[in-house]
Amino acid sequence: MALTLEGKKAVVAEVSEVAKGALSAVAAEYSGLSVGQLTQLRVMAREENVYLRVIKNTLARRALEDTDFACMSERLTGPLILAFSQDDPGAAARVTKDFAKQYDKFQVTMLSVGGQLLEPSEIDKLAKLPTRDQAISLLMSVMLAPAEKLVRTLNEVPGKLVRTVAAIRDQKQQAA
Repeated sequence: MALTLEGKKAVVAEVSEVAKGALSAVAAEYSGLSVGQLTQLRVMAREENVYLRVIKNTLARRALEDTDFACMSERLTGPLILAFSQDDPGAAARVTKDFAKQYDKFQVTMLSVGGQLLEPSEIDKLAKLPTRDQAISLLMSVMLAPAEKLVRTLNEVPGKLVRTVAAIRDQKQQAA
């Protein structure tokens, strides 16, 4: 069933709103996949808080116009599915990369992060980006390292004094 003009406007508004709040986007060709396989992809995406949408390219161009992902507009050709990462920049890349490993007919065609269009070969870099929690954990470990080193250094002074006194005591006991 074809979309009415109002339906098309609603789809464009929805995708545009999602794209404005998204951190990254991935476009992939899905032709040749069954409905069950696409449902599996949607389940994987939902678990990672990734918004997936099959949308006509003309509507996608309009939806992406005033977003960071406008750079993708020129290369929107063929049957594509768009995936937008909501919370974590690497989520959409991880989902699509994992799904593409299972199904050869699913091909990532482009990536976009921060207004820059990336080549599909760079999906590994995007997929390896840490999640928010992992990034906070890394930052905290970097911030704690100098404090831990200071504590160890300060603790070493009395430890060295105790070892020196013990060595002198052992020396005197052996001499006596």
